[in-house]
Amino acid sequence: MKIFVLNAGSSSIKYKLFHIDQKVQILAWGAVEKIAEEESFISFNESKEKVKCATHKEGLQLIIQQLQKAGILKDFSSLNAIAHRVVHGGSLFCEPTLIDETVKKQIQQMIPLAPLHNPANLEGITAMQYLAPNIMQIAFFDTAFHQSMPASHFRYALPEYLYDELKIRRYGFHGISHHYLTKKSAQFLKKPLQNCNLITLHLGNGASATAIKNGKSIETSMGFTPLEGLVMGSRSGDLDPGILLYLFEQYHYDGDKLDHLLNQQSGLKGLCGTNDMKEIIQKMKKGEENAKLAFDIFCQKVKHYIGAYIALLGNVDAIVFSGGIGSNSPEVREAICSNMSVLGIILDSEKNQQHFTLIGDKGSVKVLKIETDEEFEMADQSLQIIKKHPVTRKQ
Repeated sequence: MKIFVLNAGSSSIKYKLFHIDQKVQILAWGAVEKIAEEESFISFNESKEKVKCATHKEGLQLIIQQLQKAGILKDFSSLNAIAHRVVHGGSLFCEPTLIDETVKKQIQQMIPLAPLHNPANLEGITAMQYLAPNIMQIAFFDTAFHQSMPASHFRYALPEYLYDELKIRRYGFHGISHHYLTKKSAQFLKKPLQNCNLITLHLGNGASATAIKNGKSIETSMGFTPLEGLVMGSRSGDLDPGILLYLFEQYHYDGDKLDHLLNQQSGLKGLCGTNDMKEIIQKMKKGEENAKLAFDIFCQKVKHYIGAYIALLGNVDAIVFSGGIGSNSPEVREAICSNMSVLGIILDSEKNQQHFTLIGDKGSVKVLKIETDEEFEMADQSLQIIKKHPVTRKQ
């Protein structure tokens, strides 16, 4: 059983090819980057080279050529399924969905909610439909896992017509990652998924926290867009919306300027000039005050959400750290968990520095460190869909 997991961005294609039999095996992984730019790059496992690539279709053709050359895959038509990551599914999609023309139109309808992502996701889908027209294609939505949130958690305190007519509400993102972390945590804790209460932390250049009650998302830090919530690499996270009105009225910031400010110039980068947490920690150790401030603000905001979610959930089985920062920075985990014993969170400082999954078990709330694997989650769910729909090639 071969499953091709695809993440098509505005100027890139990332992929993993899985073979699933008795166990899951990664046959290949790679990316095509800087599509339609003067100089593009293609990576395959550990290698990387320059190429010319003008479209996503060309990028996928380059990928299959590499896979053929390596003797890994004859062509895309020999796959059992193709899994596509789609950023925004609105309130229409709450689970992985087989792609047909209706689904494509619905993804297109979501473009105003994710103008940077959904068009690229659609390009990847369209290109693969052309290159592998008879293969089952499945959409996985980053918003789907959070569709279990109750209205009291996803509605904003805005006039009702903005929700009814413009669909302005909290959607949440990183859902594929949070779903994976929920299932892995349940397995580690040896508890039924439906009995697990967790706080999952996907901390990376993009960062989000989710409150999991009985195995389902009931609250998450990202909202209408991925801008709300935690401090991120170059995104501001939560802030007073009056700031935007002030900048608009007093300094004539238009929509494009505000978008650039909040998404690309803020967060860690805005505070200290870099969005690399390793670099920030190095600068902090050298006594650079801006780096220390950025580190403290990042960690304080995560602590803020953990406290709120414990109050929301009542009983919490575990705090789960993941993402590039959450998995790889013991300093960040130490700072976030410090002075939280009153909430039942006690980090084991020695285990925190090592390769342990359980890095805190002396309090009432366990502390886990789990590397997320969104591609594996998509492949695993694709396998379940194939079993339900055994005819994977269109007749």
